[in-house]
Amino acid sequence: MKESGRPAHLGGGTPLLRHRGWHTPRKLPHFDSADVTQAITFRLADSLPAEVVDARRGEGANAYRERTEAALEAGRGSCLLGDARNSAIVEAALWHRMDQLYDLHAYVVMPNHVHALITQRDGARLADIVGAWKSWSVKEINRTVGRVGPLWQRDYYDRYIRDEGHFLSTIDYIE
Repeated sequence: MKESGRPAHLGGGTPLLRHRGWHTPRKLPHFDSADVTQAITFRLADSLPAEVVDARRGEGANAYRERTEAALEAGRGSCLLGDARNSAIVEAALWHRMDQLYDLHAYVVMPNHVHALITQRDGARLADIVGAWKSWSVKEINRTVGRVGPLWQRDYYDRYIRDEGHFLSTIDYIE
């Protein structure tokens, strides 16, 4: 089957999937669309204190995002990604299948969270991309440090890039 003149499968036998547009699978809204550049942040499960997470109910999205970023930058939690072995695992996950599913423009692995700027390719869903990063890296990090159990916060933050100025300022922020 072909959709818009493209093959029905991407490299590796992955079926061509329809993008979901705006959707809210849990508490955070996400935007999933072909050829959209996204700023992604995902974090370790213990990186935010409960009072930061719980306060979300009473404030606007921008205020919550700014407060969350400030709390992440403060370096709370186990900060397992501060270990060079673990950050290398996350970096390898970001580079894996990059040429097939997305273009990776910039990224940084911080001690308790990760920022990545990517452009999705047609048929590559954002949730699947981030899920693959997290799934593979948790197995490798747990094996490396001798731990078991969840590592990542279940959800992630994404913000689609509106224009060239937004793209350049996001790269500056990541770098």
